[in-house]
Amino acid sequence: MAEKPDGTPSNQTQRKPAIPAYVKAISGSLGGIVEASCLQPIDVIKTRLQLDRASYYKGILHCGSTTVTNEGVRALWKGLTPFATHLTLKYALRMFSNAVLQSVFKDSNTGKISDGGRFLSGFGAGVIEALVIVTPFEVVKIRLQQQKGLSQELLKYKGPIHCGRLIIREEGIRGLWAGASPTVMRNGTNQAVMFTAKNTFDGLLWRKHEGDGKVLQPWQSMISGFLAGTAGPVCTGPFDVVKTRLMAQSKSGGEGKYYKGMFDAIKKIYGEEGVFALWKGLVPRLMRIPPGQAIMWGVADQANIGFKMELIARNNNVL
Repeated sequence: MAEKPDGTPSNQTQRKPAIPAYVKAISGSLGGIVEASCLQPIDVIKTRLQLDRASYYKGILHCGSTTVTNEGVRALWKGLTPFATHLTLKYALRMFSNAVLQSVFKDSNTGKISDGGRFLSGFGAGVIEALVIVTPFEVVKIRLQQQKGLSQELLKYKGPIHCGRLIIREEGIRGLWAGASPTVMRNGTNQAVMFTAKNTFDGLLWRKHEGDGKVLQPWQSMISGFLAGTAGPVCTGPFDVVKTRLMAQSKSGGEGKYYKGMFDAIKKIYGEEGVFALWKGLVPRLMRIPPGQAIMWGVADQANIGFKMELIARNNNVL
Protein backbone atom coordinates (compact mmCIF):
# COMPACT_ATOMS: atom_id res chain seq x y z
CA MET A 1 0.00 0.00 0.00
CA ALA A 2 1.23 3.49 -0.80
CA GLU A 3 2.46 5.63 2.07
CA LYS A 4 3.32 9.27 2.55
CA PRO A 5 7.02 10.20 3.12
CA ASP A 6 6.39 10.39 6.88
CA GLY A 7 5.17 6.79 6.90
CA THR A 8 1.47 7.50 7.40
CA PRO A 9 -1.04 5.81 5.09
CA SER A 10 -1.99 7.60 1.90
CA ASN A 11 -5.50 8.84 1.19
CA GLN A 12 -6.08 5.74 -0.92
CA THR A 13 -5.35 3.57 2.08
CA GLN A 14 -7.42 5.76 4.38
CA ARG A 15 -10.46 5.37 2.12
CA LYS A 16 -10.45 1.60 2.56
CA PRO A 17 -13.49 0.56 4.61
CA ALA A 18 -12.98 -0.43 8.22
CA ILE A 19 -13.87 -3.98 9.22
CA PRO A 20 -17.30 -3.93 10.94
CA ALA A 21 -17.59 -5.27 14.48
CA TYR A 22 -19.90 -8.09 13.39
CA VAL A 23 -17.31 -9.29 10.85
CA LYS A 24 -14.68 -9.46 13.59
CA ALA A 25 -17.16 -11.44 15.68
CA ILE A 26 -17.62 -14.01 12.90
CA SER A 27 -13.87 -14.24 12.33
CA GLY A 28 -13.24 -14.82 16.02
CA SER A 29 -15.84 -17.57 16.22
CA LEU A 30 -14.24 -19.43 13.31
CA GLY A 31 -10.90 -19.29 15.10
CA GLY A 32 -12.52 -20.61 18.27
CA ILE A 33 -13.86 -23.72 16.54
CA VAL A 34 -10.43 -24.65 15.18
CA GLU A 35 -8.69 -23.91 18.47
CA ALA A 36 -11.06 -26.01 20.59
CA SER A 37 -10.75 -29.05 18.37
CA CYS A 38 -6.95 -28.96 18.45
CA LEU A 39 -6.23 -28.09 22.07
CA GLN A 40 -8.95 -29.69 24.22
CA PRO A 41 -6.65 -32.44 25.65
CA ILE A 42 -4.32 -29.84 27.11
CA ASP A 43 -7.24 -28.09 28.77
CA VAL A 44 -8.41 -31.38 30.34
CA ILE A 45 -4.92 -32.01 31.75
CA LYS A 46 -4.72 -28.44 33.05
CA THR A 47 -8.03 -28.82 34.88
CA ARG A 48 -7.05 -32.18 36.40
CA LEU A 49 -3.75 -30.73 37.68
CA GLN A 50 -5.44 -27.68 39.19
CA LEU A 51 -7.94 -29.87 41.05
CA ASP A 52 -5.23 -32.25 42.32
CA ARG A 53 -4.94 -31.25 46.00
CA ALA A 54 -3.26 -34.54 46.94
CA SER A 55 -0.51 -34.32 44.27
CA TYR A 56 -1.68 -37.58 42.70
CA TYR A 57 -0.42 -36.55 39.27
CA LYS A 58 3.36 -36.20 38.91
CA GLY A 59 3.22 -33.84 35.98
CA ILE A 60 1.68 -33.19 32.59
CA LEU A 61 2.78 -36.44 30.95
CA HIS A 62 1.80 -38.54 33.96
CA CYS A 63 -1.61 -36.87 34.12
CA GLY A 64 -2.23 -37.43 30.42
CA SER A 65 -1.03 -41.04 30.39
CA THR A 66 -2.96 -41.90 33.56
CA THR A 67 -6.13 -40.41 32.13
CA VAL A 68 -5.77 -42.39 28.90
CA THR A 69 -4.91 -45.63 30.73
CA ASN A 70 -7.80 -45.41 33.19
CA GLU A 71 -10.47 -43.78 31.05
CA GLY A 72 -9.46 -44.14 27.41
CA VAL A 73 -8.16 -41.60 24.91
CA ARG A 74 -11.62 -40.04 24.49
CA ALA A 75 -11.35 -38.79 28.09
CA LEU A 76 -8.85 -36.19 26.83
CA TRP A 77 -11.76 -34.61 24.95
CA LYS A 78 -14.12 -34.56 27.94
CA GLY A 79 -16.12 -31.35 27.99
CA LEU A 80 -15.39 -30.66 24.30
CA THR A 81 -18.99 -29.66 23.46
CA PRO A 82 -19.24 -26.91 26.09
CA PHE A 83 -15.60 -25.96 25.47
CA ALA A 84 -16.03 -25.55 21.71
CA THR A 85 -19.38 -23.76 22.11
CA HIS A 86 -17.90 -21.56 24.80
CA LEU A 87 -14.86 -20.65 22.69
CA THR A 88 -16.96 -19.90 19.61
CA LEU A 89 -19.35 -17.63 21.50
CA LYS A 90 -16.56 -16.15 23.63
CA TYR A 91 -14.40 -15.12 20.70
CA ALA A 92 -17.39 -13.74 18.82
CA LEU A 93 -18.40 -11.63 21.82
CA ARG A 94 -14.77 -10.68 22.58
CA MET A 95 -14.01 -9.44 19.08
CA PHE A 96 -17.35 -7.64 18.76
CA SER A 97 -17.22 -5.89 22.14
CA ASN A 98 -13.54 -4.98 21.72
CA ALA A 99 -14.26 -3.43 18.32
CA VAL A 100 -17.19 -1.46 19.74
CA LEU A 101 -15.19 -0.27 22.75
CA GLN A 102 -12.22 0.68 20.57
CA SER A 103 -14.52 2.83 18.44
CA VAL A 104 -15.39 4.75 21.61
CA PHE A 105 -11.74 5.40 22.44
CA LYS A 106 -10.60 6.25 18.89
CA ASP A 107 -9.66 9.81 18.07
CA SER A 108 -12.49 11.25 15.98
CA ASN A 109 -10.07 13.16 13.73
CA THR A 110 -7.29 10.65 13.11
CA GLY A 111 -9.16 7.40 13.74
CA LYS A 112 -6.26 6.18 15.88
CA ILE A 113 -6.47 4.68 19.36
CA SER A 114 -3.95 5.13 22.16
CA ASP A 115 -2.29 2.24 23.98
CA GLY A 116 -4.35 3.14 27.07
CA GLY A 117 -7.56 3.06 25.08
CA ARG A 118 -6.60 -0.29 23.54
CA PHE A 119 -5.82 -1.68 27.00
CA LEU A 120 -9.14 -0.52 28.45
CA SER A 121 -11.05 -1.84 25.44
CA GLY A 122 -9.44 -5.25 25.90
CA PHE A 123 -10.16 -5.25 29.63
CA GLY A 124 -13.79 -4.32 29.03
CA ALA A 125 -14.16 -7.04 26.41
CA GLY A 126 -12.69 -9.57 28.85
CA VAL A 127 -15.10 -8.55 31.62
CA ILE A 128 -18.10 -8.80 29.29
CA GLU A 129 -17.14 -12.23 27.96
CA ALA A 130 -16.43 -13.49 31.49
CA LEU A 131 -19.87 -12.55 32.78
CA VAL A 132 -21.96 -13.43 29.73
CA ILE A 133 -20.23 -16.50 28.28
CA VAL A 134 -17.14 -17.80 30.04
CA THR A 135 -18.27 -18.43 33.62
CA PRO A 136 -21.35 -20.63 33.03
CA PHE A 137 -19.69 -22.62 30.25
CA GLU A 138 -16.53 -23.20 32.26
CA VAL A 139 -18.51 -24.31 35.30
CA VAL A 140 -20.13 -27.04 33.18
CA LYS A 141 -16.85 -27.91 31.46
CA ILE A 142 -14.92 -28.24 34.72
CA ARG A 143 -17.63 -30.32 36.39
CA LEU A 144 -17.46 -32.71 33.42
CA GLN A 145 -13.66 -32.77 33.31
CA GLN A 146 -13.20 -33.53 37.00
CA GLN A 147 -15.26 -36.73 36.73
CA LYS A 148 -13.17 -39.89 36.55
CA GLY A 149 -14.25 -43.27 35.29
CA LEU A 150 -15.44 -45.10 32.20
CA SER A 151 -18.94 -46.11 33.28
CA GLN A 152 -21.49 -43.52 32.19
CA GLU A 153 -23.98 -44.84 34.73
CA LEU A 154 -21.64 -44.09 37.63
CA LEU A 155 -20.93 -40.52 36.56
CA LYS A 156 -22.95 -37.81 38.25
CA TYR A 157 -23.10 -35.61 35.16
CA LYS A 158 -24.13 -37.44 31.97
CA GLY A 159 -23.37 -34.59 29.59
CA PRO A 160 -23.26 -30.79 29.31
CA ILE A 161 -27.04 -30.25 29.21
CA HIS A 162 -27.66 -32.68 32.06
CA CYS A 163 -24.83 -31.06 34.01
CA GLY A 164 -26.26 -27.58 33.58
CA ARG A 165 -29.74 -28.68 34.59
CA LEU A 166 -28.44 -30.53 37.66
CA ILE A 167 -26.39 -27.55 38.80
CA ILE A 168 -29.43 -25.28 38.54
CA ARG A 169 -31.62 -27.79 40.40
CA GLU A 170 -29.14 -28.36 43.24
CA GLU A 171 -27.51 -24.94 43.53
CA GLY A 172 -29.81 -22.51 41.79
CA ILE A 173 -29.08 -20.45 38.70
CA ARG A 174 -26.24 -18.74 40.57
CA GLY A 175 -24.43 -22.07 40.63
CA LEU A 176 -23.58 -21.55 36.95
CA TRP A 177 -21.76 -18.36 37.91
CA ALA A 178 -19.57 -19.92 40.61
CA GLY A 179 -16.11 -18.35 40.47
CA ALA A 180 -17.34 -15.30 38.55
CA SER A 181 -15.06 -12.85 40.42
CA PRO A 182 -11.72 -14.51 39.61
CA THR A 183 -12.97 -15.23 36.09
CA VAL A 184 -13.68 -11.53 35.55
CA MET A 185 -10.23 -10.62 36.86
CA ARG A 186 -8.55 -13.31 34.78
CA ASN A 187 -10.31 -12.56 31.51
CA GLY A 188 -10.23 -8.81 31.88
CA THR A 189 -6.48 -8.79 32.48
CA ASN A 190 -5.85 -11.43 29.82
CA GLN A 191 -7.66 -9.57 27.06
CA ALA A 192 -6.24 -6.18 28.05
CA VAL A 193 -2.74 -7.62 27.72
CA MET A 194 -3.51 -9.74 24.65
CA PHE A 195 -5.05 -7.05 22.42
CA THR A 196 -2.34 -4.56 23.36
CA ALA A 197 0.46 -7.09 22.85
CA LYS A 198 -0.93 -8.37 19.52
CA ASN A 199 -0.96 -4.86 18.08
CA THR A 200 2.52 -4.21 19.50
CA PHE A 201 4.04 -7.38 18.03
CA ASP A 202 2.37 -6.73 14.66
CA GLY A 203 4.13 -3.37 14.59
CA LEU A 204 7.51 -4.52 15.91
CA LEU A 205 7.80 -7.68 13.83
CA TRP A 206 5.95 -6.88 10.61
CA ARG A 207 5.52 -3.07 10.58
CA LYS A 208 1.78 -3.68 10.50
CA HIS A 209 -0.39 -1.03 12.10
CA GLU A 210 -4.15 -1.07 12.48
CA GLY A 211 -5.90 0.50 9.51
CA ASP A 212 -2.81 0.74 7.29
CA GLY A 213 -4.13 -1.83 4.81
CA LYS A 214 -1.10 -4.11 5.11
CA VAL A 215 -1.93 -7.81 4.83
CA LEU A 216 -0.19 -10.29 7.10
CA GLN A 217 0.51 -13.85 6.06
CA PRO A 218 -1.14 -16.51 8.28
CA TRP A 219 2.20 -17.50 9.80
CA GLN A 220 2.90 -13.87 10.70
CA SER A 221 -0.48 -13.53 12.44
CA MET A 222 0.18 -16.80 14.27
CA ILE A 223 3.59 -15.66 15.56
CA SER A 224 2.16 -12.36 16.82
CA GLY A 225 -0.80 -14.19 18.39
CA PHE A 226 1.45 -16.76 20.05
CA LEU A 227 3.66 -14.10 21.62
CA ALA A 228 0.65 -12.03 22.68
CA GLY A 229 -0.83 -15.09 24.41
CA THR A 230 2.16 -15.77 26.68
CA ALA A 231 1.97 -12.90 29.18
CA GLY A 232 -1.62 -13.34 30.32
CA PRO A 233 -1.33 -16.86 31.83
CA VAL A 234 1.67 -15.86 33.94
CA CYS A 235 -0.04 -12.73 35.27
CA THR A 236 -3.40 -14.38 35.92
CA GLY A 237 -2.32 -17.84 37.16
CA PRO A 238 -3.74 -17.41 40.70
CA PHE A 239 -7.09 -16.20 39.36
CA ASP A 240 -7.30 -19.24 37.08
CA VAL A 241 -6.53 -21.72 39.88
CA VAL A 242 -9.04 -20.08 42.22
CA LYS A 243 -11.64 -19.96 39.46
CA THR A 244 -11.21 -23.69 38.81
CA ARG A 245 -11.46 -24.60 42.51
CA LEU A 246 -14.59 -22.48 43.01
CA MET A 247 -16.27 -23.81 39.88
CA ALA A 248 -15.56 -27.43 40.82
CA GLN A 249 -17.39 -27.11 44.14
CA SER A 250 -20.96 -28.27 44.49
CA LYS A 251 -23.50 -28.33 47.33
CA SER A 252 -24.67 -31.87 46.67
CA GLY A 253 -25.31 -34.07 49.68
CA GLY A 254 -25.95 -31.09 51.91
CA GLU A 255 -22.23 -30.39 52.25
CA GLY A 256 -21.04 -26.84 52.53
CA LYS A 257 -18.51 -25.39 50.14
CA TYR A 258 -14.90 -25.50 51.31
CA TYR A 259 -13.93 -22.24 49.64
CA LYS A 260 -16.17 -19.30 50.57
CA GLY A 261 -15.02 -17.00 47.81
CA MET A 262 -12.06 -15.70 45.84
CA PHE A 263 -10.04 -14.27 48.73
CA ASP A 264 -10.81 -17.20 51.02
CA ALA A 265 -9.64 -19.60 48.30
CA ILE A 266 -6.39 -17.69 47.77
CA LYS A 267 -5.73 -17.69 51.52
CA LYS A 268 -6.42 -21.41 51.95
CA ILE A 269 -4.49 -22.52 48.87
CA TYR A 270 -1.49 -20.43 49.91
CA GLY A 271 -1.64 -21.60 53.53
CA GLU A 272 -2.20 -25.30 52.83
CA GLU A 273 -0.30 -25.90 49.59
CA GLY A 274 2.23 -23.09 49.30
CA VAL A 275 2.53 -20.11 46.99
CA PHE A 276 3.42 -22.18 43.92
CA ALA A 277 0.06 -23.95 44.15
CA LEU A 278 -1.48 -20.67 42.96
CA TRP A 279 0.23 -21.30 39.63
CA LYS A 280 -0.74 -24.96 39.32
CA GLY A 281 -1.50 -25.87 35.73
CA LEU A 282 0.60 -22.96 34.42
CA VAL A 283 2.65 -25.13 32.04
CA PRO A 284 -0.39 -26.71 30.35
CA ARG A 285 -1.96 -23.24 30.21
CA LEU A 286 1.15 -22.04 28.39
CA MET A 287 0.89 -25.12 26.18
CA ARG A 288 -2.72 -24.26 25.36
CA ILE A 289 -3.25 -20.49 25.40
CA PRO A 290 -0.36 -19.20 23.24
CA PRO A 291 -0.90 -21.89 20.56
CA GLY A 292 -4.64 -21.25 20.88
CA GLN A 293 -4.12 -17.53 20.28
CA ALA A 294 -1.84 -18.36 17.35
CA ILE A 295 -4.56 -20.51 15.79
CA MET A 296 -7.33 -18.03 16.55
CA TRP A 297 -5.48 -15.00 15.14
CA GLY A 298 -4.22 -16.96 12.14
CA VAL A 299 -7.80 -17.85 11.24
CA ALA A 300 -9.40 -14.56 12.32
CA ASP A 301 -6.96 -12.27 10.50
CA GLN A 302 -7.38 -14.21 7.26
CA ALA A 303 -11.17 -14.16 7.63
CA ASN A 304 -11.05 -10.42 8.26
CA ILE A 305 -8.95 -9.95 5.12
CA GLY A 306 -11.45 -11.94 3.08
CA PHE A 307 -14.38 -9.89 4.37
CA LYS A 308 -12.48 -6.65 3.78
CA MET A 309 -11.61 -7.58 0.20
CA GLU A 310 -15.30 -8.29 -0.38
CA LEU A 311 -16.22 -4.87 1.03
CA ILE A 312 -13.66 -3.18 -1.20
CA ALA A 313 -14.97 -5.03 -4.25
CA ARG A 314 -18.55 -4.01 -3.46
CA ASN A 315 -17.53 -0.38 -2.98
CA ASN A 316 -15.64 -0.38 -6.28
CA ASN A 317 -18.67 -1.85 -8.07
CA VAL A 318 -20.87 0.86 -6.61
CA LEU A 319 -18.43 3.54 -7.72
